[in-house]
Amino acid sequence: MVRHGGAIKIFSGNSNPALAKEIAENLGLTLGDSEVGTFSDGEISVRIKESIRGANVFVVQSTCSPVNDNLMELLIMIDAFKRASAGEITAVIPYYGYARQDRKSKPRDPITAKLVADLITVAGADRVLTMDLHAAQIQGYFNIPVDHLLGGPILAKYFMEKDLGGDVVVVSPDHGSVVRARNFAEKLNAPIAIIDKRRPKANVAEIMNLIGDVRGKIAILVDDLIDTAGTLQQGAQALIDNGAKEVYACATHGVLSGPAIERLIDSPIKELVITDTIPLPEEKKISKIKIRTVAPLLAEAIMRIYEGMSVSKLFV
Repeated sequence: MVRHGGAIKIFSGNSNPALAKEIAENLGLTLGDSEVGTFSDGEISVRIKESIRGANVFVVQSTCSPVNDNLMELLIMIDAFKRASAGEITAVIPYYGYARQDRKSKPRDPITAKLVADLITVAGADRVLTMDLHAAQIQGYFNIPVDHLLGGPILAKYFMEKDLGGDVVVVSPDHGSVVRARNFAEKLNAPIAIIDKRRPKANVAEIMNLIGDVRGKIAILVDDLIDTAGTLQQGAQALIDNGAKEVYACATHGVLSGPAIERLIDSPIKELVITDTIPLPEEKKISKIKIRTVAPLLAEAIMRIYEGMSVSKLFV
């Protein structure tokens, strides 16, 4: 595959090599030859072991845990590609870490999502391809093009194919996810409900009340990411307490840190559907969790970027 004299090359850092390999296979390619490790003192070592001069390079790296290591790998790989005369460098970031630090919620807070955007740009990226940013305005933190794909249609397709066989209601776990829930509900032709939540401090959620009717219905909680699963556990319990017949949940990014798995096991949630933007370690794979791949969607976006075609049709 060659466009304007530059071949397409897909490289991967260490954060999600399985997804990168699947993206490459969807494009009929093999992953670029590189070695990303550490020196004995912990500094990151990057070796690009093939020529990329003039190539259209796509580097796949989610900035998930260990967040800082994966972020530094991405920055150093971009710098290596730039110095090796790559034609164009696209940072493919299925999960964008630090996205929750997108504004000053209290005095003297940093806006780390903007700092990370600056770092990626200064490192030498020409474009960013990402999925379900926690705050959509992060696109504006970059002075380079950002293509922002949505995982909602992949998750909605799962439930459409599942045929739950009852009245379905799509539930937003907070006010910030209402638009996401509404778009999801339109695909399922279902009403929405909203959980009104107050968060006294980070990673602690307090359920207040429920807006909407869930009695006797099958509820699907929809969010962009699930971290410690506190919101999810309390939200699911609130739905059951308000008469919901069954509770399912879905999110694009399964961060699932700390007590998340135990909370999922203890919750009334029948299934949690996530995508593979973040790899799920073997010890966290439980029967309640179902994984859907985003590789075909990212591969299609990469091909459209490479061929200079519109990516906007993938945003729905």
